[in-house]
Amino acid sequence: MTTTTPAAAAAQGTQEIQGAGHVDVLIVGAGVSGIGAAHHLREQFPDRTFVILDAQDNRGGTWWTHRYPGVRSDSDLFTYGYRFKPWRGPSIAAGEEILAYLDEVIDEDDLDQHIRYQHRVTAAIWSTDDRRWTVEVTRGDTGQQLRYTTGFLWMCQGYYNHAKPYRPRWEGMDRFQGVIVHPQRWPEDLNLAGKRVVVIGSGATAATLIPAIADQAEHVTMLQRSPSYYLAPPTTHELALTLAPLDLPDEWMHEILRRQYMLQQDWLALTAREAPEELHTFLIESMRPLLPEGFDIDRHFAPRYRPWQQRIAVVPDGDLFAVLREGKASIVTDTIETFTEHGIRVSSGEEIPADIVVTATGFTMSVLGDVVFTVDGEPVDFTERVTWRGIMISGLPNMAYVFGYFRHSWTLRVDLVSDLVCRLLANMQDKGATMVVPTLRPQDTDMPLRPFADPENFNPGYVMRSQHILFKQGDREPWTHMLEHDQERDILPKADLDDGTLAYR
Repeated sequence: MTTTTPAAAAAQGTQEIQGAGHVDVLIVGAGVSGIGAAHHLREQFPDRTFVILDAQDNRGGTWWTHRYPGVRSDSDLFTYGYRFKPWRGPSIAAGEEILAYLDEVIDEDDLDQHIRYQHRVTAAIWSTDDRRWTVEVTRGDTGQQLRYTTGFLWMCQGYYNHAKPYRPRWEGMDRFQGVIVHPQRWPEDLNLAGKRVVVIGSGATAATLIPAIADQAEHVTMLQRSPSYYLAPPTTHELALTLAPLDLPDEWMHEILRRQYMLQQDWLALTAREAPEELHTFLIESMRPLLPEGFDIDRHFAPRYRPWQQRIAVVPDGDLFAVLREGKASIVTDTIETFTEHGIRVSSGEEIPADIVVTATGFTMSVLGDVVFTVDGEPVDFTERVTWRGIMISGLPNMAYVFGYFRHSWTLRVDLVSDLVCRLLANMQDKGATMVVPTLRPQDTDMPLRPFADPENFNPGYVMRSQHILFKQGDREPWTHMLEHDQERDILPKADLDDGTLAYR
């Protein structure tokens, strides 16, 4: 690649690109996925050089981006935590507790020296002749342009744009005299005391935020277009309380509770697939005793889709329902007609008064961090590519990515993917190969291409809004993804790396 000349750089208002060195493996993202990948890489290949690049100014990914009141996991930490690192706290944890857990992993694995913050990857250029990726980076703190090279690129940046949340526009927003905020950009100095707050949305963010601010605000209204499913488990599993007097080693407690939570997640996923009406009834009836007497459950808590076609929001100890019972919060299920000077008018004609409106409307998905990929001079159009086991992309050499589960804890897949990637690197080493690329076999070239997500299987708004930019999947293994953990924990460890779908050179 040609280095930008000083004259051209000056004309463009940019600096000359500076070489930043070569590493065996370059990891993009210092969140749960990237830190987990780095651990497995160090454990399996202690002599390989690596660096972790992250666009943000600190570690944690989503847990650094989201700092709104009450931010917490919506998965239990015994499965959201790593397989190799026991979790010692309550099953559902606050964002700060998760960051502290990640800090322990960073410290124990001595990863700090490998992480480069405020390093945003903008482009990745593959050269078959050189057998390497050239990765272009912009430093957020200095504006400096850097160039790394690497033999293997591991994309662990997550699946949404941290800088640009999804913000719908509604009629009348400009005339609203209050404050409008998005949870992804929560102001540290926002004063909620005595304020009437409307939270637009019904997902995990809204369910987390509302009970966290209900004691400060005068009143909180959850305004939802349609209901979501909720599950109200105890913050601390009853099995943990039973085992506590035994004073078991942390590793034992972690493994016992991890297996227990896996069984629960397996049951939810399996029942959603095979008996959705049964799961619907279970979820609705489990909420009924937690809601105010006479509450209109059919209107406010009976979704129009099957359980797990969208995420089930976890409300530990039923805290969302508690603030509804106490009258500190209420729910309006309707569509927005317009913002007014002092609130929001919905289609029924009701005007909901508001001093602060929180748009808990979700996020914007990105394809591999919106990095521009080029292979041997040809730009990569991901809409023409298919996934290989939800880990690699057809035609992209020496590149893996981490994408977790929607219905199980994300990190369960981080560990499984890391195992397979490390096995792939070992297979390349054994073969003396410097390049591996997922390649369609002759029998696969005419297979039907399916969208990234089948709407009949999983159809949240953020995925449906992004189908047109996402890569595809086929109708057969290994060109499929979005399997469940109960399936992949058997499939991925046994996956044949020499079945003809990976070309080694």
